Amino acid sequence: MTTLQATDISTFIAGQHGKETLRFITCGSVDDGKSTLIGRLLFESKSIFDDQLQSLETDSRQYGTQGEQVDLALLVDGLQAEREQGITIDVAYRFFATDRRRYIVADTPGHEQYTRNMATGASTADLAVILIDARKGVLTQTRRHTRIAAMMGIRHVVLAVNKMDLIDCDRARFEAIVADYRAFADGLGFASLQSIPVSGLDGDNVLHPSARMSWYSGPTLMGYLDRVDVGREGERSAFRLPVQWVNRPNLDFRGFCGRIAEGRIGVGAAVRVLPSGTVTRVKEIWLGFDSVDEAGQGDAVTLTLVDEVDASRGDVLVAAEAPAEVADQFEARLLWMAEHLMSPGRQYLMKLACREVTATVTEIKYREDVNTGVHLAAKTLGLNEIATVNLSTSAPLVFEPYRLNRTLGSFILVDKLSFETVGAGMIDFALRRASNIHWQALEVDKASRAHLKHQTPRCLWFTGLSGSGKSTIANLLEKRLHAEGRHTYVLDGDNVRHGLNRDLGFTEVDRVENIRRVAEVAKLMVDAGLIVMVSFISPFVGERRMARDLFAPGEFVEVYVDTPIEECERRDVKGLYAKARAGALKNFTGIDSPYEPPECPEVHLRTAEQGMEDCIDRLMVLIGDSASER
Repeated sequence: MTTLQATDISTFIAGQHGKETLRFITCGSVDDGKSTLIGRLLFESKSIFDDQLQSLETDSRQYGTQGEQVDLALLVDGLQAEREQGITIDVAYRFFATDRRRYIVADTPGHEQYTRNMATGASTADLAVILIDARKGVLTQTRRHTRIAAMMGIRHVVLAVNKMDLIDCDRARFEAIVADYRAFADGLGFASLQSIPVSGLDGDNVLHPSARMSWYSGPTLMGYLDRVDVGREGERSAFRLPVQWVNRPNLDFRGFCGRIAEGRIGVGAAVRVLPSGTVTRVKEIWLGFDSVDEAGQGDAVTLTLVDEVDASRGDVLVAAEAPAEVADQFEARLLWMAEHLMSPGRQYLMKLACREVTATVTEIKYREDVNTGVHLAAKTLGLNEIATVNLSTSAPLVFEPYRLNRTLGSFILVDKLSFETVGAGMIDFALRRASNIHWQALEVDKASRAHLKHQTPRCLWFTGLSGSGKSTIANLLEKRLHAEGRHTYVLDGDNVRHGLNRDLGFTEVDRVENIRRVAEVAKLMVDAGLIVMVSFISPFVGERRMARDLFAPGEFVEVYVDTPIEECERRDVKGLYAKARAGALKNFTGIDSPYEPPECPEVHLRTAEQGMEDCIDRLMVLIGDSASER
């Protein structure tokens, strides 16, 4: 490398370092031209190298949709499936720069089934370029993406009415689309909304004003992006550092690592560890291998503290004089991103910053109509639906409202079984309804009650299809235990539905709530020192796991009463299976509602092969080995 080349590179790097970075997304409905527009921006800003251009020309001949012209959309449609279908599936991130700014642009898919990918791109963006095909106007997906952008905290929008060349650059059509969009978007709280007529294919009003649209006197797309002020209102300076890792290379060093989510911190500053509330001071700040006096938002740092405090991954270091909030119940806005329905009462993993807890949606307050924003009543949420919900978590979380802090205000929900990300949410505020409720200390505890009864309390959870023999086995087992002087109770599915759960039907949502209530009652009975037998179909693995998690290790015994459905139908004296097969009984487990068999039950009973007495003897051996204290 020559001295001149080294100087030029150093000058270039120094120039880039001083520029502001703007992150934006392109979104909208399918085939609105998002990828082509980004390709045009990259091409016009001279962000494509010669070898990339040569490769683009080759790919255009194989995958292109523009005839003999170079297909600029292929610059961002990198997946094989995207090129074959001519659509965007995944989020594609691209970097380019102008004389004024550096840019990170996320090209997001327009198809409804890939809405979750659009939400991912929007979560880190400062501005959204909403594209509309001038021929089609405002579509449902246009509205959905706009709502998600607002939900994700994006406050600046560019409405790019694309493909103006295909409507002869008709001014009246452009103005009609803008009026239609503004009527919908003006109530979403955007700080700015700039409308620009463009042709991504030909470059009109992208970098240079269009001669074909002389009636438009506003900025070009690139000109606007270079000058728009995206400073977030309400931004605060209080220090926030979610602890990602505790670094302990030797006995003399204990550092707390993470990326500063907000504010600045200096050596000697007072910090508070949340949720414990311990106050100490910063001893050292390490930025990589360098010791520095101060660090700010976005820096990945390691802090050492003056005092030996108890802090671990998931805790948050905050400014001592301006602590964040701590709560275990919240109101939040939730985007559901899974094919299967979201059911209140079902447990999910919730990840907020570096913290992971179990969370339950306790109530859907309302669902938003994607077109009008009207609040609708809902018992469940389907794919791509947005709702305001109440959440309850298994442990307190350090948080701030999303409008103030994206890092401590946003979360995802993960399915406990498949580990699929099923929802993304933004916290609005904490619910204070339970802040004055505490566990009352009782002098007579579970051990004392069990000792008086001379038994070890436990919950035997019988699960299986209707007609499998669950209730019969539970009843016979209780008779045997009662004869031996044990203290027992049977919670039977049919009996409980006559009282405690009489308000519940047989939809998936009601089944989840049915199991939640019964599990809580069973827990109280075990706390009373009883041996409780729960006989419920309980078809879903997730709810049986939720019930198990309520009990101490060893207290919950899952008993799978495994009977072929043909045998269950043969035994069915009520004729329920026949009604279900005829369509007269909806949501019947095994027919039109699924049953998820236990994977590793403590006891597996096959009633088609074993007699009832054999099943009871097997259960008595299990209980006799550990329940009796005589």
